[in-house]
Amino acid sequence: MPPAPPNATAATAPPGSSSLLTREQVLQALRQLAREGRTLPPSTLYELVYRGRRYPPRAVAELAYRLATGNPTARWPRPGGAATNALLESLDFTISTKRPVLTPGSAQDGDETAQQQTKDLYTGLAHEADEDSTAAEPLAPYEAPAYTRADALAELFVTETELDAALAGLARRRNLLLQGPPGTGKTFLARRLAWLLMGTQEESHLELVQFHPSYGYEDFMLGFRPDAKGRFHLVPGVLPLLCQRATADPDRPYFLLIDEVNRGNVPRIFGELLLLLEADKRGPAHALRLPYAPPEAPRFFVPDNLYVIGTLNLADRSLSPLDYALRRRFAFVELRPQFGPPLRRFLAARQVPSALIEQLCTRLSALNQTIADDPELGRDFEVGHSYFCQPPPEPEQAATWLRLIIEQEIGPLLADYWREQPATAAAQLRKLLA
Repeated sequence: MPPAPPNATAATAPPGSSSLLTREQVLQALRQLAREGRTLPPSTLYELVYRGRRYPPRAVAELAYRLATGNPTARWPRPGGAATNALLESLDFTISTKRPVLTPGSAQDGDETAQQQTKDLYTGLAHEADEDSTAAEPLAPYEAPAYTRADALAELFVTETELDAALAGLARRRNLLLQGPPGTGKTFLARRLAWLLMGTQEESHLELVQFHPSYGYEDFMLGFRPDAKGRFHLVPGVLPLLCQRATADPDRPYFLLIDEVNRGNVPRIFGELLLLLEADKRGPAHALRLPYAPPEAPRFFVPDNLYVIGTLNLADRSLSPLDYALRRRFAFVELRPQFGPPLRRFLAARQVPSALIEQLCTRLSALNQTIADDPELGRDFEVGHSYFCQPPPEPEQAATWLRLIIEQEIGPLLADYWREQPATAAAQLRKLLA
C-alpha cells in the first residue's frame, strides 16, 4: 500500500474542522501566486490582504488546500464568505471588505462590458457575479459589532443633548457638517453618527473621501479616464457608485463621509449634487442628466437613504468660506475643545495621574482662552482635545508623553499661529511646559 500523501488529515477533515489548513500552507499558496504572477478570479465582497497585495479568499484557500492534499483538482470544502474568512482570520490573515470599483475599458473588460457597467451605474443595478466562477464569494455579510447609544456616549466628548441635536439635524436635512477647531474629533464623530443610525459598525455602508485642491468633478461624479492602452472610457466617481449600492438596498442607510470639505473647490466637485443633496430633491422624481452621461442613459438621482456627513476646518487661512448655496443644504453642528469633566474621566480611566490631568486641562483651557481673545486668531484656532486621547499604557510614562505632545505638536502649531509674534508663541509654550 502506498504511503498516505502529506497532510492527509487536512484532506479528509470535515468542513467544520479547524485542521483544514495551516498558516504555512496558506503562505505556500500565496508565495506560489506571487512567484508565478497568476491572476485569480476576483471575489465579489471580500479580499485577503497580504504584503500590500489583495487576493480572493476562497480561491487562495482552495489553492492552499490543493497543495496540502497533493490533489490539483480538489475542491475547497467550505463555502465562501464568512466560513472561509473565519478560518483564514484564525490563521492571522487579514480579510477586508472589498470596495466596489468599476474599471470599464481595462485589459480584461471589452467595450461591451464598459457600456454595460455604465448603463448599470444609472439604473442602480449591480453586476451579478459570474455563475461559473467557483472562486467568487457569496454575498454573505460579516456580523459587524453592534453600536448603541450607550457606546456613543461612552466614547464621544459630547453630552446626550448635543448628540440628540446632531442626530436630529442629520435626520431632518440628510446632510450634516461638523465644524470646529483642529483636534476636536470631527471625523471621529462623523463615523460614530453613521454607526449609531445603522445600529452597527458596518463599514460596507460607509464611504470616506477627503477633498483637496486637486480633487474634481471627474473624481467625485463622472468623467473620462484613460486605460492601460491609452483609450478613454467613462468612469464613475465615488458618489454614483455609492448611490448605486444605496439604491439596491433601500431599507438600510448609507453614508458618504467627506473629510475637510472646504479644502476642495466644492461647487466644481459637487456639480449637480448641489441640487440633488436637498432632502426634498431625493429620488427618481428629481433625477438629472449628467453632462458626460450617454444620451440613452437613465438620469441620475440621489436615493433617500443616502446621508452625507462632512467636516469643516475654519482655522485654515488658505481656505475660502463655503458659499451660501451649499450652506442652505446642510445642518451645522459646532464642536469645541473639551478640557472639562469628559476628558478628565477619560484620562483617569486610563490611569493617567490626577495631578497630570489637572495640569493638562487647566493649562490648555488657559491657552485656548488666550487664543480666543487674540483679535488675529479667535475661537476657530483653539487647540482641540484629540491631541491627548491616546495616553500611554503605563502611568509612569504619562509625564513624558504629555511633554512630547506639547513640544512636538502643540509648540509648532503655536509658532505658526503667532508667526509674526515669536515671543508670544514662546511665552505660551513655556507656560505649558512649566
